[in-house]
Amino acid sequence: MTRYCIIGAGPSGLAAARALASAGLAFDVFERHSDVGGIWDPGNPNTPIYASAHFISSRTQSAFDDFPMPADYPDYPSWKQVLEYIRAFADKFDLRKHIRFDTSVTSASLVAGEQWDVHLSTGEVRRYDGVIAAVGHDWDPLLPEYPGTFEGKAYHSVGYRSGAELAGKKVLVVGAGNSGCDIACDAAVHASQAWISMRRGYHFLPKHFFGQPTDEFFRGGPHIPNWLAPSLLAVLLRIIVGDLRRYGLPKPDHKPLATHPIINSQLLHHLAHGDVAAKPDIAELRGRAVRFVDGSEIEPDVILWATGYRPSIPCLEAGGIHLAESGEDLYLNMFSRDHPGLYVMGFFGTAGAAYPIVSKQGALLAAVLTAREKKGAAMRTFDQLRAKPRSLRGGMRYVSSPRHAFYVQFEEYLKMLDKVRSTMERAAH
Repeated sequence: MTRYCIIGAGPSGLAAARALASAGLAFDVFERHSDVGGIWDPGNPNTPIYASAHFISSRTQSAFDDFPMPADYPDYPSWKQVLEYIRAFADKFDLRKHIRFDTSVTSASLVAGEQWDVHLSTGEVRRYDGVIAAVGHDWDPLLPEYPGTFEGKAYHSVGYRSGAELAGKKVLVVGAGNSGCDIACDAAVHASQAWISMRRGYHFLPKHFFGQPTDEFFRGGPHIPNWLAPSLLAVLLRIIVGDLRRYGLPKPDHKPLATHPIINSQLLHHLAHGDVAAKPDIAELRGRAVRFVDGSEIEPDVILWATGYRPSIPCLEAGGIHLAESGEDLYLNMFSRDHPGLYVMGFFGTAGAAYPIVSKQGALLAAVLTAREKKGAAMRTFDQLRAKPRSLRGGMRYVSSPRHAFYVQFEEYLKMLDKVRSTMERAAH
């Protein structure tokens, strides 16, 4: 009997498990931790979750398909509520019975045809007809390199847990992603002095537009073409947020939505009140001091590197498989062009919620695996589609950076996943 291996029981792995179970496909899930939740469980090593973490997409826009978040959740659920929701999803669809907890996949390698040997931390080796890597996208820390050395405490934000560890200290947060901005707000409250360093200027979107969560406001209105949306958003931000240089921030060097949006209403508040100060990029680390490209210097006690994550799948790399940094060897960011039987879930970035996307990824994956077993017209159609290059960006121009290698335009990607599945279904009939 054909059987598949799902690696990881975070949101992506659970979405894959639900889809395969609904399609009647046989599979096993291996999870290195003791429960479901992935990065949203702060008890797991290497999770980036901290006490003040909340979703940056809203409750109504962030749910798995056919499983809405509870109506009594706030607009932006806390990590505790997100974890509770993920575990409720696993229980609702009876997914735990498929999961082997406290078991890591140490390597996965293609051995014959489309068959894979999966090596487990227990010493077992199991053979499967395909591997679905659902290990997540934001857990392998990326550290920057600067001239010189720093003699104080410095660590990546993946190891940060709460503002209590900043209490009474002078803290420099490096990086202005959503986590970096959150941590800078924690430092503004708890630290004796706080700074945030940015390589470039960013557009800041408030969490609410005209009384509605930002994503709900934009997706509930009339459709705006992707080529026009950045210009219209720039006008709105000038009206609602104003000139960011008033806060000491650099002027953005790109259009809105050209990089991952910063959804934060608090940091500008703290900058305006002097609780945190903005600094440009670091030029040099000088023992106890940090010098910036504008020539200014500070002496922090702690540097927190909120500098992002490296997309990686270690168990594949251990099996000799290295995905291209450009993402070009994965059709739809999911289906390997070079390694038969290899599928990837949740390996993307987007200006939108992940759970609607992984739901549709799971549905398409189940359709492809079903078609693969039947070896009929639907699979031939998929193979034809996979042979054609497809942009997942919907005409958007994103900043050139490693973070954007697997970036997709939210609405365009959802439509594309649905379209490929529906095209296969028509071919089958």
